[in-house]
Amino acid sequence: MASNVPVVAVRGSTGISLNLGPPSYDLVSSFSREDSKACKSMLFDSTGSYFAWVNGAVVKIASTSTWKVLAEIPRPKVSNLQFSPKGTYLMTWEPFIVSQANPQGGPNLHIWKAETGELVKDFVHKKQSGWEPQWTSDEKLCARNVNNDVLFYENANFESVVNKIHIQKVTDFSLAPGAPPYHVLCYVPGKSGQPAFGRLFQYPKFDSQQSLANKSFFQADKVDMFWNKKGTGVLLMTSTDVDKSNASYYGKQALHFLSTKGETAMVLLSKEGPIYSVSWSPKASEFCVVYGFMPAKATLFNIKCEPIFDFGTGPRNAIYYNPQGNLLILGGFGNIHGNIELWEVASRKLVTKMEAPDTTLLHWSPDGEHFMTATTAPRLRIGNGFKIWHYSGALLYERPWNKQEELWEVLWQTFPPGIFREPVVSNKPVEGIQPSQPQASKQAYRPPSARGREINFKLHDDEELPSNSKQGNPSKAALKQKKKREAKKAKKEQDQQNTTAVTNGDSISVSHVSGSTSLKLPSAVADAELTDDPEKNKKIKKLKSKLTEISRLKELRAAGRQLELNQVEKIKKEDELLKELQSLVL
Repeated sequence: MASNVPVVAVRGSTGISLNLGPPSYDLVSSFSREDSKACKSMLFDSTGSYFAWVNGAVVKIASTSTWKVLAEIPRPKVSNLQFSPKGTYLMTWEPFIVSQANPQGGPNLHIWKAETGELVKDFVHKKQSGWEPQWTSDEKLCARNVNNDVLFYENANFESVVNKIHIQKVTDFSLAPGAPPYHVLCYVPGKSGQPAFGRLFQYPKFDSQQSLANKSFFQADKVDMFWNKKGTGVLLMTSTDVDKSNASYYGKQALHFLSTKGETAMVLLSKEGPIYSVSWSPKASEFCVVYGFMPAKATLFNIKCEPIFDFGTGPRNAIYYNPQGNLLILGGFGNIHGNIELWEVASRKLVTKMEAPDTTLLHWSPDGEHFMTATTAPRLRIGNGFKIWHYSGALLYERPWNKQEELWEVLWQTFPPGIFREPVVSNKPVEGIQPSQPQASKQAYRPPSARGREINFKLHDDEELPSNSKQGNPSKAALKQKKKREAKKAKKEQDQQNTTAVTNGDSISVSHVSGSTSLKLPSAVADAELTDDPEKNKKIKKLKSKLTEISRLKELRAAGRQLELNQVEKIKKEDELLKELQSLVL
């Protein structure tokens, strides 16, 4: 690579162009601009040595040291690109097509040498989901899922399968990054009345009795797997398409942890609702989760799945660590305001809060000091463009698009680890520019037919309609809705009558019509009184909450419930927490 200034690649209805990042933002003149209006995809390899794109006629591979095209591959229907971890190979996928001339179809997944464009191997892979062959970080192993078996190839020799995972029906898998020994996590869906499994293996010990760790669960239509950078731990998020309790539009999710040491745990989330985003720190020792009904909660967990910091609640649904792992963005996108919170991870301090209206994507620069936000089509077809910001919240550069043009994608050039040092976070203000477009209005959206008129609707469907409505007799649909509201209100009142809570001394009893349960708390917890010191009171309340949770876990264990590893660790800390509580109230 010619310099350590990251390049920004831009793809849209006018083709592909490259610009330098901060501080110059100049056009990369040595790159021959791609003018095709059919550029479906573009990608840098992880080392930043190669840049590939498809223009509707050919796939092109360019060297980032000179920006000269190294190879042109005549595959006009290619829609997806992927590089191997070291950038040695480029993989392409195109739709599987059957025709009268070729009723059986032909290979649609190809592996090419990035430096020359030479074909290494081709396969048939009909589905677009999960099409990418997976590699270990050193590219010694490559694996594919074929007919629910995981096939392994060594040293890019695709003529022979050297190992295979053939246990029940593996519908998804994930190879761990990092150094040998190699590890792979497999997902086996459950049959009727049987649980699904996540099984962690060390290559090539694939017998079901040789698994390093297992996790079983019932509610799962699909899974997502998140390895930490070292490949020592993996988060397995299970999801159902439909929440049978009708509490969430997003279905229902749960988060599990497995380690290569054989440890397993369930990540306990303190707020009900969907899991929006999960992200490991690049330092691999902690991870962040955004979850719960809006306003969503964000929590930082350590490698033992213990919560170590609560970011509070807010309108957010995404997590972005900078490449060095010392800065973290919590974003609220998909809403018009584009809320952004930027935190310094080590000090747990909020650096800035800002808004980037209509943001549809966000990427950190490899330098870890700047980030880019963009408004792209087809998500939004108006107001397209991108902006580059300093971590302090200062806007440094803006490039709006013409109304007749569309922006589809913006990418930073990637760099190998260690090229850029961890940025030192400073409170010194950075001079920026003013945005050319006005900030989005914070008023509630009103359809054209309702503008300029008095609004008399209420937000909640269990509230009565205004009595002075100008309508005549209500429609059948209105009567039906009214009956539903009345039934819901009656059920709520009945539930309140059937449930009572009584506190007596050091126990809390919750009584229902169907029965009662009692949670016994330690007397030290129940008798702990607040002091005149507000800071001490905060600590006392926090300790009492933890000890209450420990008492609940002990009750579950006494009832025969098998606890997770992190739950057992919590119980072991009871004496330590009690001593700390007693020292505060003395």
